Amino acid sequence: MSVKILADSACDLSAEDLKKYGIEMLPLTVQLDGKDYQDGVSISSKQVYDAMREGKSPKTAQVSPHLFKEAFEKHAKAGNQVLYLAFSSELSGTYQGAKLMEQEVKEAYPDFKLHVLDTKCASLGYGLVVIRAAELAQTGAGMDEILEVSKHFYEHMEHIFTVDDLEYLYRGGRVSKTAAFVGTLLKIKPLLHMEDGKLIPLEKIRGSKKVYKRMIEVMSKRGTDFENQVVGISHGDALETAEQIADMVRAKWNVKDIKINMIGSTIGAHAGPGTISIFFLNESPK
Repeated sequence: MSVKILADSACDLSAEDLKKYGIEMLPLTVQLDGKDYQDGVSISSKQVYDAMREGKSPKTAQVSPHLFKEAFEKHAKAGNQVLYLAFSSELSGTYQGAKLMEQEVKEAYPDFKLHVLDTKCASLGYGLVVIRAAELAQTGAGMDEILEVSKHFYEHMEHIFTVDDLEYLYRGGRVSKTAAFVGTLLKIKPLLHMEDGKLIPLEKIRGSKKVYKRMIEVMSKRGTDFENQVVGISHGDALETAEQIADMVRAKWNVKDIKINMIGSTIGAHAGPGTISIFFLNESPK
């Protein structure tokens, strides 16, 4: 019996990715101009970034419990095994909502093989975990193997990123108004990473060129075995910059592959246009 892989829209995988790897996506909610939209379904990342450039402040909400219940019940009735890999519980209540629905659905279908895991990852770092799980599922791997490899990936996935404008992090409550103002005035670029699923400031660097160079330096220090892994680069509607970063990575390492995707509406609503992120493993992939 094949394993079905579910993820939410914070994994920042494209429609093409979802189709290619047979991944079922559950959308988070984006609130803009008083209306609710399904991330990646009824609103695009580009629409959200354009709205932010116009001074609007979109909000986000977790995947609705109803969507989880509907998806889980569908697979329970079909007799499928399901692995739902969730967006970091430190950044959203989506994982907790899924756990509640897991309990409810399993009471009605006690034989249903369902696993709900908190990846503690975000954006394409999360997406790379999901893709690896889906690749294994497509080759007919069993649940135990997929769980083991997925855990290795999300426990060793590095997230290194910077934002173009601190104002967006201020709106999301990540920095103070003073820090945002001074940072913008002095062209300060924050370098951040993820630690146990939380966003943690790493350094403050003056100027975009210096921060991108520093990202590669951090990658060199933390990463390993790049020849055997896919590196992820996600961007807030800044494809040209993402491709420049990819060229910097290729110039330094003979990486297996580089995947470039746009940051979706959910994370983009908080990070803003111009955000650049790099994702890679700090241990050899399984």
